Amino acid sequence: MRTVHLFVAALAALAGLACRTDSRNDSRAAARIIESGTAPDSLRAAVGFKVNLFARVAGARVMAVGPDGALYVSQTGQGQIARLVDVSGDGVADSQTVAVRGLDAPHGLAWRGSWLYIATTGAVVRVRIQGGRATAAPEVLARYSSGGGHFTRSILFGADSGMYISIGSSCNLCVETAPDRAAVMRYDLEGKGGRLYARGLRNAVGMALHPVTKEIWVSQNERDNISPDHEDLPPEEINILRDGGDYGWPYCHSDRVPNPEFHDQARCDRTIAPALQMQAHSAPLGMTFLTGATQFPSEMRGDLLLAFHGSWNRTTPTGAKVVRVRVAGNRPVSYEDFLWGFQRPDGSRWGRPTDVAVWKDGSVLVSEDLGGGIYRVSR
Repeated sequence: MRTVHLFVAALAALAGLACRTDSRNDSRAAARIIESGTAPDSLRAAVGFKVNLFARVAGARVMAVGPDGALYVSQTGQGQIARLVDVSGDGVADSQTVAVRGLDAPHGLAWRGSWLYIATTGAVVRVRIQGGRATAAPEVLARYSSGGGHFTRSILFGADSGMYISIGSSCNLCVETAPDRAAVMRYDLEGKGGRLYARGLRNAVGMALHPVTKEIWVSQNERDNISPDHEDLPPEEINILRDGGDYGWPYCHSDRVPNPEFHDQARCDRTIAPALQMQAHSAPLGMTFLTGATQFPSEMRGDLLLAFHGSWNRTTPTGAKVVRVRVAGNRPVSYEDFLWGFQRPDGSRWGRPTDVAVWKDGSVLVSEDLGGGIYRVSR
């Protein structure tokens, strides 16, 4: 391993590297270790953790550890799935190959045996992986709505073996004509029996299965350009899905507050309130529960980590970091910064986090698509 250097996070010159507007129980004012030469000096983690660069993957989005022990990463803009292997076990990828090519904006990934299921922008497909590569052309299982403003799709297998696909809205704020937009759809493993599972979810990018309740949790990107305060309204959300649940969009935001374009309180009263509200325009993407993160303290393993991609239209930029969501009683109760420094003091960014995954050695990997880095966080 490379020489390690100790940095003190409380230094005033570095404390301004991350926005504090949405942090609670702030644990950042402490020392941490970073592997020199592998991660930018600005990248900082919560006390007791170190960070090293695992790999460079252009446009890295969603990550999934395969049954072969390799890391598979969707490269949405490149239309392919990368495969990374750490043969030496030193926490740095030794090789990178392309496992699947020729896909239409692939995003969500999920494994079922040797089958890799991929949520592309217009269909869920699967490929059998052998020897680190697809054995044949992708098999199309189900098609759904595509086009419009939100083109990424996420996938999760539920405890009932159902296949759940999140499909974002086509717009910032509108009444959709396609029932599968701004929704989560449920299919069987062959892509049959598609039906609406939950709606009113403007763009639920992150999906995770709670390890105890087996409920599906999603991170929702809420609307833009709300009057009179688009800077801090409406909050981003974590929602816990119920079969047949309506989560409000486009008619409502926050805790069942009517959007000013509709003024329909009666309708909002019939919707399901967010399980957790977070800083507006943080753009929450991938998230994972820390159950298998054996390198993390046991008191963290009921919590989850969530990637904030970061704002695009806020006067003071926010997000561009990873937060720890604290869970109590099987509900999200608060959140705080865990990994930050992707954003420079002037508000510009060199990285934008996209996903979080537990690696096979019990550490955590964080992908970001601006600089194309995958970072490993360990004790």
